[in-house]
Amino acid sequence: MVFFYNIGILLYTFAIRLAASFNEKASLWIKGRKGIWTKIRSMERGDARLVWFHAASLGEFEQGRPVMEALKKSRPDTKIILTFFSPSGYEIRKNYQGADYIYYLPSDTPRHARRFVELVRPDAAVFIKYEYWYHYLKQLHLRQIPVYLISAIFRKEQPFFKWWGGLHRQMLRFFTRLFIQDSESARLLSSIHIEAFEQTGDTRFDRVKQIADEARNIEIVEKFLNGQPAIVCGSTWPPDEDLLLEYINRDSSRFKWIIAPHEIGESHVKNILNKCHKKAVRYSEETADWADADILLIDCIGLLSSVYRYGKAAYIGGGFGAGIHNTLEAAVYGMPVVFGPRYQKFKEAVSLIQEGGAFSIHTGEELKETLDTLIQNPAIMETAGSQALKFVNSQLGATDVIMRCLTTTSQT
Repeated sequence: MVFFYNIGILLYTFAIRLAASFNEKASLWIKGRKGIWTKIRSMERGDARLVWFHAASLGEFEQGRPVMEALKKSRPDTKIILTFFSPSGYEIRKNYQGADYIYYLPSDTPRHARRFVELVRPDAAVFIKYEYWYHYLKQLHLRQIPVYLISAIFRKEQPFFKWWGGLHRQMLRFFTRLFIQDSESARLLSSIHIEAFEQTGDTRFDRVKQIADEARNIEIVEKFLNGQPAIVCGSTWPPDEDLLLEYINRDSSRFKWIIAPHEIGESHVKNILNKCHKKAVRYSEETADWADADILLIDCIGLLSSVYRYGKAAYIGGGFGAGIHNTLEAAVYGMPVVFGPRYQKFKEAVSLIQEGGAFSIHTGEELKETLDTLIQNPAIMETAGSQALKFVNSQLGATDVIMRCLTTTSQT
């Protein structure tokens, strides 16, 4: 099985190199790893405690972020090395101030893994949610370096639980401890005789709470609202926008609308504006009559998590495509969330619906019924928002449990 695993790694790397000539992400994957060993050798390892965090991409980084920041706060002398597999994580967070060193992870070959661990000499390693690299995990295990998996979640469809998944089960045994999200993951792990786990929940809840506590006031949004209530539509895609604008254009309530599309390219922004029958303004406009507008279009990145705090309810985009975006960023402010039909792979969305803090829609008619109910019945909106916040608060604390392990490790 290790032989076939190694062949798979080589074929994947070869495919990425072929794709690099016409695919920007593949090109970044290759370019980002050029000279990587020179960079790693030049890091000032020193004698301080060092913890290695690895994230596949941006989403996993956000799950690991509260743990990294709590570790730095608790043990300021601890160094952190952060690695990414994907350009969509590295390119956005390569200047993150919470880590001392940030690199792409060299591909998982026996030689690379041995060389990396020998150069970095971590005192502990933390893999976030998934990313099971056999040779890296084996090298850490051979050197008796504690290695943890945080915010992990398991499904019966994964290789660990198949008859042919022996190599994957061995990877799980390399971990010192698995911090898992839910009871189903615990059941699945027990079924394959993996017992070194602890059900702590998802660190994303701690992260969104941290973001909410640090949310900033946005003067333009406050001018736009002018004391009126609003519904925030975040990370929307064209199918979401078509349904939303059909509703918004007919809406006669006193609610205002904030739309933050996932894609903010100029052609897409103009397309949205052309479909607005009410007065709409762009966030980037410098001389707009904010208070007189009905729709505010957020045409820049980095604001959405703070914009949600101004909403009475939120619509989360992506549910008519590959899957919904982050529902927790809105729910943490105590508002109901609405999204499209493709949410089943997102445990928090399923739980929010079960708790009465979220609603899924399939059609424009269902969207109209849901929004009409919330807008016309303040008590229903408030109750649903309270349930959303109650659910988020009930899931806090994973970071503290993980920290107890890491701080103990960094003292040994």
